[in-house]
Amino acid sequence: MKINFNELDGADLIIDCIYEGGNQKNLADDPLSKIFPKCGNMGGFRKVHRDDDRSKPAYVILYTTMSELEWPDYLDEETGIFRYFGDNRKPGREITNTKLKGNELLESIFETLNSKENLEDIPPFFVFKKTGTGRNVQFLGLAAPGNQNISPDRDLVAFWRTMDGKRFQNYEAYFTILDTGEKPITQEWLVSLIENHENNLKYAPDVWREYIKKGRDGIHALKSPRIQDIPSKQKQLECDSEGEKCLEIIRNHYKDNPQGFEACACDLISKMDSNFINFELTRPWRDGGRDAYGKYQIFTGGKANYPLIIDCSLEAKCYSSNTGVNVRNMSRLISRIKYRQFGILVTTSYVNSQAYSEVIEDGHPILIVTASDIAAILRINSITSDNIETWLRNIDQNDER
Repeated sequence: MKINFNELDGADLIIDCIYEGGNQKNLADDPLSKIFPKCGNMGGFRKVHRDDDRSKPAYVILYTTMSELEWPDYLDEETGIFRYFGDNRKPGREITNTKLKGNELLESIFETLNSKENLEDIPPFFVFKKTGTGRNVQFLGLAAPGNQNISPDRDLVAFWRTMDGKRFQNYEAYFTILDTGEKPITQEWLVSLIENHENNLKYAPDVWREYIKKGRDGIHALKSPRIQDIPSKQKQLECDSEGEKCLEIIRNHYKDNPQGFEACACDLISKMDSNFINFELTRPWRDGGRDAYGKYQIFTGGKANYPLIIDCSLEAKCYSSNTGVNVRNMSRLISRIKYRQFGILVTTSYVNSQAYSEVIEDGHPILIVTASDIAAILRINSITSDNIETWLRNIDQNDER
């Protein structure tokens, strides 16, 4: 469903609806400032204040491209969990000293949520995603801070990031997209949140009233079970120019030593998730390839009980973007997986549709990591085209033949 730019005044909010931007090629084309007349037309964190207390937000609009590798905002449609990164995205200032004071607001809101007091002061968050066409945006839903399955000490986490050789902090926040049902979110509620906040719940969706009443325990997530499909070649290769540079450096580095990429792949997987441990490489096969075996540990965080350890096998293919992993490559990994194990396929390219279909349709326990994933792992770990050669040389030095 789409709503034309000229029809945005007074428009209601409908899940997954696309709200079209204008065609003047300036800031006036922004559709969000038409839907929400009192919000700004720039930035990913837009607050609108209450008339009765200008120090408190009536509601907040979160705008995301969902495509920044440095700040991978993410919506899990199956669970309704929405991960959003704060607005301190460049070095040079403290975590809450941002222009729009987004991180400061996150601190205040999650503190209110966890105190379980004055929950009515928590503003609703309306999440929009850039579609990639002009200034068009898609409404992802009404978001509530927190989630029942994420502990209070983990739904707002400060972490360090390095950029241009400088260290700084930002927030990673977790929200839940609420199941508002088939009814749209009305302009009547949006107006009352600003002008008549004391009585706004009269016009609010039922799930928001439940959230304000019970906090985290009142969350009813919008869950959409995923229909398994095969990602396209483009999706598996998709990354920004910096990611493409890094991938090409990796391909060139192992051009004359393809079996060396197995050690690199093991390091990538360990950087992706620190619960992967103890990767070991076997001797090279006749075809030049090697196997890698590792373990994945699941633990409670306590000291009394042992963690659950699951064995895994890894297959790595350092291919150009024009060469995909085929059925033969995938079958080799499948044949190595033993009972109560899983496999990992890591490639600097993509998995072709036939091989991918075999994994999905037969339900093989295999984690597939392609070029786009590798680019994201590198970026999150501050590995760039400036320092990637050093990282690769260190891997080579530690790779015991």
